[in-house]
Amino acid sequence: MTKDIYEITIVGAGPAGLFAAFYAGMRKAKTKIIDSLPQLGGQLAMLYPEKHIYDTPGFPNIKAADLVANLEKQIEPFEHTICLEEEVLDLTRVEDYWELTTNQGTHYTKAVIIAAGNGSFQPRRLALPEADSLEGRDLHYYVPSLEAFRGKQVAIAGGGDSAIDWALMLEDIAASVAIIHRRAQFRGHEHSVEKLQASGVNILTPFVVKELTVTDDQLTGLVLQEVKTGNEEILPVDSLIVNYGFTSSLDQLKGWGLEISRNAIEVKSDMSTNLPGVYAIGDICRYVGKVKLIATGFGEAPTAINNALHFIDPENRTQPMHSSSLFG
Repeated sequence: MTKDIYEITIVGAGPAGLFAAFYAGMRKAKTKIIDSLPQLGGQLAMLYPEKHIYDTPGFPNIKAADLVANLEKQIEPFEHTICLEEEVLDLTRVEDYWELTTNQGTHYTKAVIIAAGNGSFQPRRLALPEADSLEGRDLHYYVPSLEAFRGKQVAIAGGGDSAIDWALMLEDIAASVAIIHRRAQFRGHEHSVEKLQASGVNILTPFVVKELTVTDDQLTGLVLQEVKTGNEEILPVDSLIVNYGFTSSLDQLKGWGLEISRNAIEVKSDMSTNLPGVYAIGDICRYVGKVKLIATGFGEAPTAINNALHFIDPENRTQPMHSSSLFG
C-alpha cells in the first residue's frame, strides 16, 4: 500500500505552529498539523481565550481568542490536513522520512516541526474532597467565557498575572469578585497589581482555601484560613476559579532521541534539532539568548519551514521571495 508522505508535519497547533502552517502554505508545501487538544490555538484557546495579549507586533492589544481566530483565517487559503485530539507518542526514522505514531494511527512525513509549547500540561488542582465533583460546573481551572460568570459571586484563588487579569476582567461582569492569595504580596506585574489594588475586587491575603461549602451539590461558600494566625473566615460564593498554575511535561518527547535540557529541546540557529529533518519552534525549544514570547515563535516559524524544505530538497532556497511577491 502506498504511504501518503507529507513534506511538513507540524506537531502543535498553538500560535507558532499555526504561523508555521501559514508559511508552509506560502511555500506550497504539503502540510499536516497534529495537536492533542480538541481545537486549534493551543493554550491560548484552551486556557486564556478572554485574556488580552500586549506583545504581538501590529496589535496594541488583542484578545487571545481573536489572535487564534486571525491565525486560523490566515491558513484558510491552504489545503492543510488538520488532525485534532491526536497525541504523538513516538517518532521513528524510516529510510528518508519520519513515521509519527499517535493514539489514533500513523503519519508519514519528510520533515517535522515541533511546536508543542510547554509540552503536555495540566492545571494544579485544588486538593479538597469536594473539588472533583464541582469541577467544570462551580469550580473552574479554565475560563472559556467571561459571560458564564455574569451576575455571580466569584472567587479567584491565585496570585500571579493570570489570576489578577481574571479578577480585573470579571469585576464589571460578576456580582462580586474576590481574589485569594496565600502570600501578602502578589506575583504579577507591578502595573497589574496597582490596577488590582485600585479596583473594587475584594483582596484576601494571606489566606488559603481550607474548605468548600456545598449545599444540594452546589458551591455556596469557601472557608478561608489566614496563613499566619489560623483564623478562619467564611466567604459566600457560587463560582470558584483556581489559578495555581500548570504543570508541563516533556516526558513523551524524551524517548524520541532529541537533545533536551532545562525542559526544552536544544536547537541550532536554523531551528534544527539533533535529529535530521526535525525542527523545533516556540516555547518548546531553547538556544543561547532565547526569549520566550509569542512574537519570538512567530519569527522562528519561517526559519524552520525554509530550512526544512531545503533539507528535503537542497534545490529549495532557504531565503525565498518576500510575501508580496509570493501572493502577487
